[in-house]
Parts: sequence; C-alpha cells; structure tokens
Amino acid sequence: MIQSNAEKDRKDQEQQNCKAICFGPPDFDLICDSYQKVKNPTAQKPGSMYKPGVLKDPLNTLQSWKDSESPCNFSGISCDPNTHQVTGISLANQSLEGNIPSQLANCTSLRVLDLSGNSFIGPLPDFSSFEQLQILDISENYISGDFPSWVGKLSGLTSLSLAENDFNEGGIPESLGNLKNLTLIYMANCNFSGEIPSSIFELSLLETLDFSKNKLSGMFPKAITNLRYLKKIELYSNNLTGKIPPELANLTRLREFDISHNQMTGDLPVEIGNLTELVVFQLYENHFSGEIPKGLGDLQHLVGFSVYRNGFTGEFPQNFGRYSPLNSIDISENQFSGAFPKFLCEGKKLQFLLALDNNFSGEFPDSFSECKTLERFRVSQNRLFGEIADGIWGLPNAKIIDFADNGFNGRISSEIEISISLNQLFLQNNKFSGELPSELGALTQLQKLSASNNSLSGKIPWQIGKMNQLSSLHLEGNSLAGEIPSELSKCTRLVDLDLAGNSLTGNIPESLSLLSSLNSLNLSQNRLFGFIPENLQTLKLSSIDFSKNQLSGSIPSELLMIAGDQAFLGNKGLCIDQKLQNGRSSEIVICSPKPKHKQIIGDHLTLVCIILLALTLVLAGLGLVSYKSFKVEESSKENDLERGSRKDPNWKLESFHQTELEAEELNNLEEENLIGSGGTGKVYRLDLKNGGPVAVKQLWKGNEVKVMMAEMEILGKIRHRNVLKLYACLTRGEANCLVFEFMANGNLSQALRREIKGQPELDWNRRKDIVELLDRRVSLHNEDEMMKVLKVALLCTTKLPSVRPTMREVVKMLIDVDPCIVTTGEKNSELQTSYIHEEAVQGAAQQMRKLLKATRNFDSCN
Repeated sequence: MIQSNAEKDRKDQEQQNCKAICFGPPDFDLICDSYQKVKNPTAQKPGSMYKPGVLKDPLNTLQSWKDSESPCNFSGISCDPNTHQVTGISLANQSLEGNIPSQLANCTSLRVLDLSGNSFIGPLPDFSSFEQLQILDISENYISGDFPSWVGKLSGLTSLSLAENDFNEGGIPESLGNLKNLTLIYMANCNFSGEIPSSIFELSLLETLDFSKNKLSGMFPKAITNLRYLKKIELYSNNLTGKIPPELANLTRLREFDISHNQMTGDLPVEIGNLTELVVFQLYENHFSGEIPKGLGDLQHLVGFSVYRNGFTGEFPQNFGRYSPLNSIDISENQFSGAFPKFLCEGKKLQFLLALDNNFSGEFPDSFSECKTLERFRVSQNRLFGEIADGIWGLPNAKIIDFADNGFNGRISSEIEISISLNQLFLQNNKFSGELPSELGALTQLQKLSASNNSLSGKIPWQIGKMNQLSSLHLEGNSLAGEIPSELSKCTRLVDLDLAGNSLTGNIPESLSLLSSLNSLNLSQNRLFGFIPENLQTLKLSSIDFSKNQLSGSIPSELLMIAGDQAFLGNKGLCIDQKLQNGRSSEIVICSPKPKHKQIIGDHLTLVCIILLALTLVLAGLGLVSYKSFKVEESSKENDLERGSRKDPNWKLESFHQTELEAEELNNLEEENLIGSGGTGKVYRLDLKNGGPVAVKQLWKGNEVKVMMAEMEILGKIRHRNVLKLYACLTRGEANCLVFEFMANGNLSQALRREIKGQPELDWNRRKDIVELLDRRVSLHNEDEMMKVLKVALLCTTKLPSVRPTMREVVKMLIDVDPCIVTTGEKNSELQTSYIHEEAVQGAAQQMRKLLKATRNFDSCN
C-alpha cells in the first residue's frame, strides 16, 4: 500500500512531539542539554569532550543519541510501537556520572526507568508525573538529600529499588503503603531508622521485602506473616529485637530468610521446619539459643544455612543435608555438642563447611572422604578425636583445611598432595604423630602451615622448599630432629618461621639470610650448635629467639640490638663483644679479646684446606705446562723400548727377593693389563705361571733410567713392611724392567672414592678423624706462623698473575716464617733446620723447595 503524504507527515510530527516531550525544546541538545558534545575542530574523535555539568560517558553509551535521529533508535531507549512515545530508559551499569536531568520528567509515558549501577549524584528530581511508571530502579548510585516523598504517588509501581544511595537519615515513608501493586521493595542501605511502618504490611502482593543494612529498630514485626506471597525477607544488619514468631511458618512460599546481625533472642520455633521451600536461611550474629529444629534437617531445597555467633546448644540435626543440595553451612561459634553430622555433603555439592568453636565430640565421619567439592573446611576448636581418613586429606578444591585445637591423632596422610589448591593448613594443638610427609612439597599454593604442639617426629622434609608461596611456617612444640633444611631459603615469601621446642641439631643455615621478607624467627629450645650466621643481620627482623640451644661464638651486634639478651640465654658458648657491653648488666659473658688455646676444629680445617688448595693450584700449573712436552717424548720412548728388545733377545735378571719369575714371561706384557703410565715408564700387571700377580714397570731410555737403577739397587736391599718390595730388575739392550710386589688395594685417589655396598669406604667421619690427627700435630702456640703460611697461599692464588710471587720468593717466605731455623752466623753458611712439633708447616716448606729444584725453568707460582 502506498503511504499518503498526509499520513507520513502525521507520523513525523508524532516523532518530533515525542522528542520534544522527552528531551525538551531545541535549545537542549538531546537529553535535555545534559549530554552535549563540545565542537572542537582540532579534536580527532567525536564526543571526546563535554561541557561542564553535563553527563560523563566514559563508555560512549550515549554516542548514538543524535538530534537528527528518532529517540526510538537511541541506545537504552524503548518506544511504544504504535505511538512511538518513549516508554523505557534502561541505562544500568554504564558508568554514567553527573546529575539526573530533571527534563526526564517530560517523558510521562515512561513505564521503566532503570539508571542503577552508575555514579549519579545530587537529589532525585520530582518524577511524580510518571503516572504510568511500573519499574523504578535508581539503586547503587550516589543520590543524596531526603528520601523522595513523591514516590508514594506512583501508584502503578510494581518494583521499587532505591537501595545503596546516600539519602539523609529518616524514617520509611508511610506513603509507601499506597503502592498496592508492589511486588518488590529493595531499600537496602538507605539510611532508614525507626520502626517499619505498619502500612508496609498491607502490600499484599509483595514477594520481596528488603530493608537490610539500615538502622531499623523495634520488635521483629509479627504482621509480616500476613504477606502470604513473600518469597524473600532481607532484614539483616539492623537493630531489630524480639523473637521469631511461630506464625512465620504461614509463609509457605518463603525461599530466602535473612535476619542476621540484629539483636534477636529466644529459641527458634519448631514450626520453622515446615517452611519446605526454604533455600537460604541465615540468622548469624544474634542472640538465639536452644536447639535447631530437627525439621530443618529434612528440607529438600536448602542450599545455604548460616547461624554462626549465637548461643545454640544441643545436638545438631543428624539428617541435616541428607536430602538437600547443601552448598554452604556455617554453624561456628555456638555450643553444639554430640556427634558431628555426617550427611552434610550427601548432595556432593558442599563447598563451605565451617563448624569451628563448638563442643562436637567423637571421631570425625569418614563420609567426608568423598566430599571433593569442599573449598573451605574448618572444624577447629572442638573435642573431636581419632584418626582422620586418608581421603579427607586429599581435597583438590580446598583453599583452607582447619583441624586445629582438637584431639586428632595418627599421621598426616601423604594424600595431602592432592590438595593442590590449598592456601592454609591448620593442624596445631592436636596429637598428630609420625613424620611430616614429603608430599607437602606439592602444595605450591600454600601460604600458611601451622602444625605446632603435636607429636611430630623425624626430619623436616626438604621438599618444603618447593612451597614458594609460603609466608608462615609454625612447627614449634614437636619432636622434630635432624638439621634445618637449607632448602627453606627457597621460600622467599616467608615472613614468620617458628621451629622452637624441637630436637633440631646442626648449624643454623646461613642460607636463611636469603629470606628477605622474614620478620620473625624463633629457633629456641633445640640442640643447635655452631655460630650464629653474621649475614642474618641483613634481614629486617623484628622478633628473634635463639635461646636454650648449644650455640657458641660472638652474638652479631645487630641481632643483639633487636632482640636483647633474653633471645640468646641458655647458650653457654655465646658471648657479647666488649664494645656492646656499655656498662649494662648481662647474664651472657663478654668475649675474650685474645684468641684462646682451644679453638674449634672448623678453624683448623679451613686453614689446612686453604694451604692444600694453594699447593694444588701450583701443581696443576706445573702439570699443565709440562703436559705438552710429555706427549712429544712419549712416542719416542716407546720406540726406544722396542729397539732395545730387538738388539739383545735375552733378558739379564738381578733378583732382590725370591720369586717364581721367568724372564721370558715379560714378553707377555699386553696393553689391556696396563695399570698406569708416568714420567719414567709404564706399569703392567703380570700374572706369573708359577705364582701370583706382580707389577712390571718398563723404564724409558735416558738419564732417568740410570738414576732409577741406582735407587733400585738401594731399594732392593730394604726390608720394611711399609715399603713396596722390589723383586727383580731385568735388562735387555736398552730395555729395562722392574718387578714389584703387586698391591691390589689401588692408589690414594681410588681409596678416597672407593665404595662398599654403595657407601664410601673413607667416609667423612673417617676423614675428619684423619684431619683431627694431623691437626693435633700443629702446635696451638704457633697460630701466627700458620696465618703467615695462609697469607703465602693467598698470594700464590691471587687473580692477577703479575702480582704473584716467584717460586724462590715463596720458599724464602716459608723459610722466614719457620720458627725453628738456626743460622750459623757465617756470611755464606747454609740454613739448617730442626723439626720440633710443627711438621705440617715445615712439610709444606720442604715440598715447595723440592718443587723449586725441579722447575728451574719456571719463574713464577702461576
């Protein structure tokens, strides 16, 4: 059908009328001059600036509001399809800021006005002209001034939401009782005071009544039970008093009931158990008493139940949760007694179970092993006992597990590793025993672990170092033994560490200084020994306790200033630097200014190790320089042996000990029996036909052979149990062989590394005994000389080769520190030495002299 011009003109006029009605005369740009763009020729984006006092629209929600368009095309605007008049404005949660324009009152056809969840300020304009308005929602803004009295004139309202604003304190207007069509009142946090007017209870169609978070007072209104359509009552956080009337059971449609945080008293009426549609029931922080009606345990729709901080007593209904999809229950801080209810997680949907601070007794039900939905699990401060089932330890979604302050015993199950979401684990003040499971290391999200005052034993597992989110670790008051694991230093977020009252041994790990966030450290009442690490002073500690251990040495000054003497008492070996005494009285002795004769073995071990290190570096340098020439000569020496054997086929034998050796057996030397190779020849193992194994050394050709032959002539005459036997010497042309006793136990390097049944034969305890034996040979009266030797070693190992001393200078320095060198007094007389009891120092000097003679071509220590 072709539309006539008259009809078209009529509709256009209706649109203009609609725009004029809702947005005012043309001098108001769109939303009654409250939304205007500033024309800026330099701006690249439209709507980037606005005039002062207009709405701020950071989300550009109103970008589509253009004067040339019909308002029915605007974002958030709805119109009547026939009249084209604006019937709805819905701009919820758009971050709009500013005053609500009073020109909106021109939109008299509005049925819905929803400006909730924005940042509107100032008083509400008078919208009493909205005679057709059904839904008014301006909740969660910053509206101020008196509560608008004109609201009682909007008789068509079915839903009224002005909650969460900044109205002046005052009473609930009686005129709200005129809104007979209301099904919802949402007036939370509107600064109401006084009693709820009786007219409110005449709103017979009301389904939701919410006056929560106000300052309402007076008795809980019995008249509320007249509102038979009520599904939701929210009166929490007020000052209501009195008891819950039994008539509340008449509200058979009631699904949510919350009167928490009031001043209510008395017992719960048994009739409440008849509210079969209940989904949420909350009475926390009141003064209720008596028992929970058993009928509540038979509800089939209950999801949330919270009655904490009341005075309820008696047994909790044992069927509670058996027939309902319970998700959350908090019955903490009451006086419930008897067995713990075992069906709370029957619906397999329970996430929050809080029952702390009651008088529940008996064993904890094993049925909770299947409750893998739990996120917060707290049953502390009861009288529960017995072992906890393995499955209860493994809760993959749990953020908190709290068994503290009960009488639980048994072990902490290794299934704790399943609880990978755990943030807090509280086990203190029970009777748990056994070792801490290494599986705790799997809890990488754990922030707090408290297992103090139990009967735990064994070592602290090093896997705790994997808990990189750990901020608090309390293991005090147990029977833990062994050393403090150094891996604890990997818990870099640790703020509070308490290991007091155990049987821990060993040194305090220096790596604890890496815990840069550590604020409190308690290692008291253990068996720790050794020094207190100086680097602990770098931490920002405010609380320290190292008392009642076996620590020794000087107390670091910074730690002493922080904690005082009390933190270090009970350690007989500890002392205070004389400079820190300052005339104050102290139970801790003052450190001696001079070193004592008796020193700790660790000092000598350190000194010996440094000297050995210096000698090792010197020998390594010499070996590196001579390696190349050795490789060049090796091949020529082997050729010499072969040529020697070809010149004279018969061996000449000279025996020193009786042996079954036949000279021709030397022809059986094979490379697969090679034992070793050195500067004078190769050594082979040879199994004799008529005897046991012997060691045969083929000598290289040269002056070394002549020298060695002379030495062997002497060695062949020696008879001593600690000297290797030389059986015979054989020559053939230029080939020379020495036959020695075969030693099956290997050399020193092998002895240091040999293992028996997987364990080192020469373990650290035996090595320590050897060092102590050597250490006793060093006179305690010659520590100055030892320190001088140490300085020589440090000079030889300095980083810059140019500043290292020559070998001659090293020998001279060692001779200078020798306290037992006697000079004849003649100008060119030689030095002669006598050894008394400092063989260790003189031995080092003697070795250096020998090295000098063998290395005349090398001029420096490097």
